[in-house]
Amino acid sequence: MTGRRFTGDTLVIASHNKGKVREIALLLSAYVAHFPSAGDLGLPEPEETEASFIGNAALKARAAASGAKLPALADDSGLVVPALGGAPGIYSARWAGPNKDFSLAIDRVQQELGKGDRAAHFICALALAWPDGYAETVEGRVDGRLVFPGRGERGFGYDPIFIPNGHDITFAEMDPNDKHRMSHRADAFAQLVQRCFG
Repeated sequence: MTGRRFTGDTLVIASHNKGKVREIALLLSAYVAHFPSAGDLGLPEPEETEASFIGNAALKARAAASGAKLPALADDSGLVVPALGGAPGIYSARWAGPNKDFSLAIDRVQQELGKGDRAAHFICALALAWPDGYAETVEGRVDGRLVFPGRGERGFGYDPIFIPNGHDITFAEMDPNDKHRMSHRADAFAQLVQRCFG
């Protein structure tokens, strides 16, 4: 299924998270030359008021595209723990507090889960928006289980506590290239590339 094609050489990444900006630039470097971030351009972070990953990704992408007058890509991703009723879900970043301290978020997941079922999955919704407000959206997913305490120094966010199915090491212990091949973000990007870049 093809959507609107991206034809420029500059794509704004609608994020102030340097780890996320790096990862996205790496995934699309074959198709795009320049990746200014919303942070680089001094664009404000819009309040995420939608009730879904796709809704929040589209909201962020449209805000950045409108502000920069360039196509913009946003992702909204998070950890979904069925035993916690789907939490932290779209609130994954908010669980880390104003300073984005994910050790706090990880502690909270462990505390609330207790001896509950450790099954979990990551979701990544991507929205590619143009200044006219049009947006293409896709959603990727990777399933796995949680482990406490966290392990590994690579990755970011909840990566130290997530072991993808079929593996025995966490995303934070994995070679980044291996993670990129199987992550929720890789799944979403494969769909987006096929639709808008391929």
